[in-house]
Amino acid sequence: MSRTVFCKKYQEELEGLDRPPYPGPKGQELYENLSKKAWTEWLGHQTMLINERHLSMTDPKARVYLQEQMDKFIAGEDIEKIEGYVPPAKT
Repeated sequence: MSRTVFCKKYQEELEGLDRPPYPGPKGQELYENLSKKAWTEWLGHQTMLINERHLSMTDPKARVYLQEQMDKFIAGEDIEKIEGYVPPAKT
């Protein structure tokens, strides 16, 4: 049976993550308070931001930017959208 959490993003009981998404207190906080659904959606948006903004994960400023965007996403605040981005058509 999968574990459930009260998802901070969706404010309802949903399936939880299988393990913390990264080490340390922030990873543990996400594990305890974020659903698989929300994390998967964040990873998709994060990938788009990295690709469309040509972010380098070796740049500390890019990592700070992504952390800020993730915190806003989880809190349900407005997150940065990529102007002119059109998602690929589903086949």
